[in-house]
Order: sequence, then C-alpha cells, then structure tokens
Amino acid sequence: MNRFPFSTGPARIAADIGSLATAPLREVAPRLHTALEEVWPHSALVIFTEDCTGRPQKKAGDAEITGRVTIAELDALRRSANGEQWSGHAAFGGQPRAVVTLKADTGAILVLCEPREVVDEDAAAYARTLWEVVAASIVRQVTEAAPDYLRESRAVSSERLQVTAELTDRHVADLESLLATLRSRDLDHSRARALATDLAADALIRARTGGDLVASIAEEPVSHAFQRLKKELRPLSRSEALDIQFVEPPADGRALPGEVAHAARAIVRSTVLLMHDQEAVTRVRVQWNCDGTHLLISMRDDGPGRLDRGLPALRQLVARATALGGRLDLEAIADWGSRVDVYMPLDPPDTSDQAVHAWDLAPRETEVLRLITAGRRNRQIAAHLGISENTVKFHTSQLYRKLGVTSRAAAATLATEAGLR
Repeated sequence: MNRFPFSTGPARIAADIGSLATAPLREVAPRLHTALEEVWPHSALVIFTEDCTGRPQKKAGDAEITGRVTIAELDALRRSANGEQWSGHAAFGGQPRAVVTLKADTGAILVLCEPREVVDEDAAAYARTLWEVVAASIVRQVTEAAPDYLRESRAVSSERLQVTAELTDRHVADLESLLATLRSRDLDHSRARALATDLAADALIRARTGGDLVASIAEEPVSHAFQRLKKELRPLSRSEALDIQFVEPPADGRALPGEVAHAARAIVRSTVLLMHDQEAVTRVRVQWNCDGTHLLISMRDDGPGRLDRGLPALRQLVARATALGGRLDLEAIADWGSRVDVYMPLDPPDTSDQAVHAWDLAPRETEVLRLITAGRRNRQIAAHLGISENTVKFHTSQLYRKLGVTSRAAAATLATEAGLR
C-alpha cells in the first residue's frame, strides 16, 4: 500500500532522489521545490550553507519572497535551529512569516516559507530524506571542486556583496538613531548620554556579528583549511603503508577565499592518491605556504618518478588550478621521485579595465561606481569626490543606463563580478 501523499510510489521516489543527487548547484533549489510540491507544499524555499562560498543561499518559489530574504535572516534562523526541525514565525523576506527550518548533518539549513501542515509522518520523513540528499550533494560538489564550480564561485560575489550592503544599511540606521538621540531636545544630558551609550553598545555587537558572518561566508583561515586537509587524509595514512608528512602554513597567514581552500584540498587529495598509486611510494610530503598574494602548495614523493602530465586525472588537477587563475607544475625524475607545485592567487584577476571600456564609462563615472561597489552612500561619495549629491545622482543615473540596471545593488554586483575594486 502506498502511504505517501502522491500518486506514484517507488518510481516517483527513485526519480526524485536521482534528480536531486545529480542536480548541479544552480538547480538544487528548483528541483527540491518541485519534489516537495506534493509532499510538503510551500510558497518558497531557501537553502543556506556556508560550504558553497559563491552562492551560500539557493532559492526557489515565490520571487516576491525569495528576492527579499537577507543573509542576516537566514543566519538568525540557523542559530535558532537547535534541533533537526523548527517551526514558527520569524523574519523572512522582510516581514514575519510562518516558516519551517530543517537542519542537515552538514550544518546547512532548508527554510520552507508558508508551508502547509503535514500530518503524515511518512511524508515528513520523506521530505527530510530529500533534504539530506540535497545537503550531501552540495558538500560533495564543493569538496570535489570541479573547474566549472570554481570558476562560478570566483566570479559570483553577489551574495557577499548583499551581506556588505545589508551591514552598511544597518550601520547607517544605527548612526542615525545615535545622532537623533544626541540631538534630542526632549532629553536631558544624562538621559541622552545613557541612551546613546546603549545604542552604541548594541550597534557594536551587531557590527562584530555581521563582520564575523561576512568572513565565515567568504573566507577560511589558512591554518583551519590545512587542518581540514590533514583530517581528510588521515584515513589514507592509517590504512595504507604511507607516511604523509605535513609542513604547516604560517598560523597568521592571510585567510583563503572559500573557493581557493576547496580547490587546494581537492588538488592535494587527488595528487596524494596519484602518487600513492605508483610503485614503491612510502612517503609523501605536503607543504602549504602563503606569501600574501598566493597559496603555494608543494607535494613530493619518494617513488620512481613516473608521474605523467598527460594522465587524465592530472589534467583535471591542472584544470582546477587554471580555473582560479593559477598553475600546476610537475617535475618527475626517474628513480628520484615526483614533485607537484601549485600556485593559486588569492584574488581574482583584475578585469576592471576591460569592463570600463565595454561599458564606455567616463573617469568620474568609474570613480562613482567604485565607491558604490564599496558600499558608500550618495552623501559619502559626494564628500569623498568633492561634488554635490545631485551630481552624484546624475552620475548614478548614467551608470544605471550604461550598465542596463535599475538599482545600486545590481550595479555593484556587475562591477564586482567584473573585477572593479
């Protein structure tokens, strides 16, 4: 007897799981939304995960809701989700809404907005199973760090930009409240000072929390990334007669962009396996270093020196490094061993000159766009450039026309993706 609330049984289940397990990152949210339509109807869904640094949130459903969801809202829901499932009303898309959050073992959360009540326990269990499949697929794709994923992750910075814009708006509101309190004629000096102190303390906490959120989404400390690599390689060194020697990166080295950290671990894991597949390899030395602009990786074995750059697996590693603007060098010496060196830039290449030329921007328009991208408001831009706010508005309208956008966020997103900094 079919106990699930949809018409087909095993065939539908197999189709749903297969579709979700093989979905590219761009399609996981729409496919999950479709799979849940008959099981757990809802108006919109959002997936929030820090594993995927390029797009930490993935959306499907009502665009009026998903288009207004903020990273801060999702982070608050994640922190409130102590168990596997939580339901209630919370700020979502700019206003209180009924939501259900499902937390995966990976730490990612799924938020269903305005869901219908599910009374069938089997249906709820099936929905959670589908979500776990999606969460595991996201981690797998990020961990594998395929070249296409790496290119997209480096190019897409709209999510990080959105967080910065949210923080800027919040700081502006905090400062306006603080100034209003200090300027108030209805409060005496001691009362105004007490209120201003409370406002400043709350704003400082929010600023620090927001800064931590931006860092957690965008970057990974180099020492933390290396420790994760050691943990991933530990089973190989325990179960095989292979001595993996690690040379730690500087503890105070520059944090790695998420896509660089993922690619570095994937490249090292695959290279160690390739080296181990050779005959008579008993030792592999893995070293990371960071010079402030590049992550420098060196791997060396004590084998016969027969690694061939033409190996399909090695060509895949070259493609991963190339996708991030880096390179992979191989030196194999017979009866001496093989050495693989990888150089990965921490910053994307500067393509801003190409973008400015393509958009036909005047020098002043370029300056205004850079400041918009940095999160500056019109008043701040006017003060920085020594021009009036009306002139800034004029340049902004010209920018919108040339870039084909209608908002500051859209203009800043295009500029950031083009490398304009």
